[in-house]
Amino acid sequence: MIEISVSALKEKMDTKEDFILLDVREKKELDICALKFARHIPMEYIPNILPELDKHVPIVVMCHTGGRSLVVCRYLVRQGYNAVNLVGGIDAWAKEIDPRLTQY
Repeated sequence: MIEISVSALKEKMDTKEDFILLDVREKKELDICALKFARHIPMEYIPNILPELDKHVPIVVMCHTGGRSLVVCRYLVRQGYNAVNLVGGIDAWAKEIDPRLTQY
């Protein structure tokens, strides 16, 4: 399984690489903190939206700490997508990249 650190994700963003940041958390979690540039699709709805995802665009999957996103990432890879898991999720992002975000 390929994983990506929050610092590597920040670098991808800074260099304007083409990728999708897929946030698989629940709405109530987004109300606490969220990354504006992420596409939000709760984990349970991922199978329904597969046709909307471009298999040629890399996907970084994130959740709160990386557990749910790892499950989704493995699923996407099995479906033929180029997906990686964000290690530590938004929790690591808040600790290492943007401490202004509310942690929960």
